[in-house]
Amino acid sequence: MIRRVTSPALFPPPTYSHASVVEAGTRIAFLAGSVPLDSEGNIVGEGDPVRQAEQVMANLGEQLRAVGSDLAHVLSTDVYVASSDTAVLSAVWEVVEASGLSVGPHSSTLLGVACLGYTGQLVEITATAAVPHESGESGGSEGRA
Repeated sequence: MIRRVTSPALFPPPTYSHASVVEAGTRIAFLAGSVPLDSEGNIVGEGDPVRQAEQVMANLGEQLRAVGSDLAHVLSTDVYVASSDTAVLSAVWEVVEASGLSVGPHSSTLLGVACLGYTGQLVEITATAAVPHESGESGGSEGRA
């Protein structure tokens, strides 16, 4: 269902692919940015990008389950980190890799940004995922604009 592509003409990426291809007819989920909020709307891990990345990954897993998918079916991500320090970006990427999200590997972009939407927010991840045909959709707010 998912074909990961790494171009032999480009420098080989360390833990991601250059592209992911899905055959026509597959359902695709475009997920809003996963943020480091708990179920009460509080920032988790204030000041700690690694702890925030862990919460973001947990929340991303919940988003995926809500549409009948999972981490293994993620096609691409954008990982935003509110930092210009490459060591901080690397520490967040290590959490992403350890989560199982980079299995495949999926296509990803890691970005250092000036700020994110919530006060104290340091990490956000957007994702696009395939939804397996055998999985049904559950939860969520289908049909809302």
